[in-house]
Amino acid sequence: MTVAARLSPQPWMTAPESRAVFAALDAGGADARFVGGCVRDAWLGRPVKDIDIATHAPPERVMDLLEAAGIRVIPTGIAHGTVTALCGGKPYEITTLRRDVETDGRHARVEFTDDWVEDAARRDLTMNALSCTPDGAMFDPFGGLADLAAGRVRFVGEARRRIEEDVLRLLRFFRFHAHYGRGEPDAEALAACRELAPRLPTLSGERVRGELFRLLTAPCAAAVWRLMMGQGIMAHLLPEAMDTGRLDRLIAVERDLGITPDPTRRLAAVLDSDRPGALLAAEALRLSNHERDRLLALVEPPVALAPTDDRKALRQGLYRIGDGELFGDLLLIAAAIHDGPLDLTALRAAMSVAGDLPNLRLPIAGRDLLELGIPRGPAVGEMLKRIEGWWIAEDFQPGRDACLEVARGLIGERPS
Repeated sequence: MTVAARLSPQPWMTAPESRAVFAALDAGGADARFVGGCVRDAWLGRPVKDIDIATHAPPERVMDLLEAAGIRVIPTGIAHGTVTALCGGKPYEITTLRRDVETDGRHARVEFTDDWVEDAARRDLTMNALSCTPDGAMFDPFGGLADLAAGRVRFVGEARRRIEEDVLRLLRFFRFHAHYGRGEPDAEALAACRELAPRLPTLSGERVRGELFRLLTAPCAAAVWRLMMGQGIMAHLLPEAMDTGRLDRLIAVERDLGITPDPTRRLAAVLDSDRPGALLAAEALRLSNHERDRLLALVEPPVALAPTDDRKALRQGLYRIGDGELFGDLLLIAAAIHDGPLDLTALRAAMSVAGDLPNLRLPIAGRDLLELGIPRGPAVGEMLKRIEGWWIAEDFQPGRDACLEVARGLIGERPS
C-alpha cells in the first residue's frame, strides 16, 4: 500500500503517552498505525476524541510488549483482538488486523491477519478505512480522502453486502451523513438501506440508541431524520418520531442561543406523541431510567411553560418543577412550538431564571410549627401548605421571620 498523503503532526500523535505506546510495540517488531476516527477527524481539522491503533501483532503479543514497557493493559475484547493500553491516564484501544470469516448481520467471526488492506476492507465506510503512521504517512486504500473532500459518505465495496454483515451499518450511514455528508446521499447506499430496513428490529435497542443519539446531535439532524422517514427507515424504528418541523425549530433556537445539542431533548422534540408513545420509544431504545423519566417530562410537562418575560410566573413554574435543567429544556421545547416570531432576548432572560432555584426553598419547616405549639399530625402539613401558598404568591420574597409571623397569625385563627 502506497502513501496517499501526509498528515501534519498532531498533539495527540506526538504526546509522550502516544510515543510510549508506539515505542513499546516497535520494540517487539510490531508494525502499528493510528486508524479510524482519529485519522479521519484529524485530516478534517476536527477535535479527536478516541485514539485507536491497529497492529499486525496478535493481542497476546501486544499485551506482553506493553507490560514489558511498564504500560498497564486491559484485555477488553481479546477474543476479537482488542486490548486497551492505559498510559499516563489516557486509553489507547489497540486491535490486531482482522478479516471477517463469517457474519450474521449482528456479529462477525474474525481471523487475525497481517494484511493492512484486508483489515481496511472489513470497515464500513471509506472515510473510516484510513490509517496513519506516527510520522504522518496516510494510507487510503478505498478513496476515503476524496470522499471526505467531497462530503460523500460511501461504503467500502458493495453497500448491500456491508449492511448484511452488520445491520447497524445502515444507521451508521445516516449518522455519518448527518455529520460528514454534503449534498445528495450516495444512491447505492440509499437503495441498500431501503431494501434492508426491515432487518433493523433485529438490532438491540442499546445499539440503535447509540447511533440515533449521535445522529441527533448533528446540526442537520432534522434534515437527515426526514431523509430516513422518506426512505422508510423510521417506520421500523420509531414510528412515533415524525415531527421534524419542531426538531428544526429547536435546533435553530439552540444554535441562536449557543446551547449544546442534547439528544434526549431533541428526541422529545421530534416525538409526535403523548406519554404512552414516549414510553414505547424509551423501551425501544432501552433508555436508562433517568433518560426515560426526562423524556416523559419533556413530552408531557409537569408545568406549562412559555418563553415569557413574566419572571414571577417563571419562578412559580421553576418551583413546581424543582429541576433547573428540566426547566431550561421545557422552555426550549416551548420555544420550538411557539407561534409567531420568537424574542431570543426574552428567552435568554427566561432561561436565566433557572439560577433562582437554590433560593426557592420555603424558609420554615414542620419542626418550626411544632415549636410554635401546633400538635404533631395533619395540621402541620395543612398549615405549611397555607404558608407556602402565601409565600409563592409573594414571589418567594418573604424570609424566615415573615413566614413565622404568618404562622403565628394562622395559629391565632385556630379554635382553642
